[in-house]
Amino acid sequence: MGVSASAVKELRERTGAGMLDCKNVLVEVDGDMDKAIDLLREKGLAKAAKKSGRIASEGLVRVRLAPDGKKAGIIEVNIETDFASKNEEFIGFVDTLSCMTVDTAAKTLDEFLAAKYGGGAETVQETLTNFIAKIGENVSVRRFTTLAEPGVVYVGYLHLGGKIGVVIGLRTEASQEEVATLGKDVAMQVASMNPQFVDESGVDPDYIEKEKEILVKQALAEGKPAEIVEKMVLGRLKKELKETCLLEQKFVKDSDLTVAQYVSDAVKALGKDVKVVSMARYEVGEGIEKKEENFAEEVAKQMAQ
Repeated sequence: MGVSASAVKELRERTGAGMLDCKNVLVEVDGDMDKAIDLLREKGLAKAAKKSGRIASEGLVRVRLAPDGKKAGIIEVNIETDFASKNEEFIGFVDTLSCMTVDTAAKTLDEFLAAKYGGGAETVQETLTNFIAKIGENVSVRRFTTLAEPGVVYVGYLHLGGKIGVVIGLRTEASQEEVATLGKDVAMQVASMNPQFVDESGVDPDYIEKEKEILVKQALAEGKPAEIVEKMVLGRLKKELKETCLLEQKFVKDSDLTVAQYVSDAVKALGKDVKVVSMARYEVGEGIEKKEENFAEEVAKQMAQ
């Protein structure tokens, strides 16, 4: 079958593989993007899966917590240029939306856009449309998450002024104030190392099987003897899980400890049980193609308006 240029472009951006390689595998898998990514990895043509989301669009991530820390919200709002992302009106718009994420009943982005903006008469979508007309740049409310699990206290962290936002969920009877330092340290770890899972128990079994299959094909393609491939793959998989599971990672503030060991030490000092049970991490522009503009062009564009 034929494949579109946009599909080839998307696959190249998500994997870093060559244009021709991307086209060939898309043809081979009848245009299935996920299968194409797996096939490129099996062939050794794709870069690490961790690089699949390219930082692109500008904007802000904001984290908002309820006063007692028992509810939290995180949101990403995109805008065309970094220059405009520093606009006070844009910052205020994002801050208002972040306040809404804590208490909203919306489960989908469409429902969120249909909600009343800041409790006023206009919906979020109507306010957004008017704001776009006023500022002269496209603005998009890309995603949000509301977290409110019984027995869980949330701690938030913003990195680089809102380029990365993290919320950590801690199951504990301790107050938000008591776990603030622990939560922030773990959130900084998530911001820095971008783990995919809290621990191995949270890893989807289908993900494990899929990774095993890919690693087996990679090992066989490298010419490794079939009789040692399984043992080799288990070792590689264990190493990969240590990199992708938060609690298994080396703690960025003390590489002699894993995150799990750091949490254990902090719990002993606190005298109250604390368990890391959830996390949410947003990074501005993940997976969106960046429109190349230099600062001078941004300023000229703003002056022209």
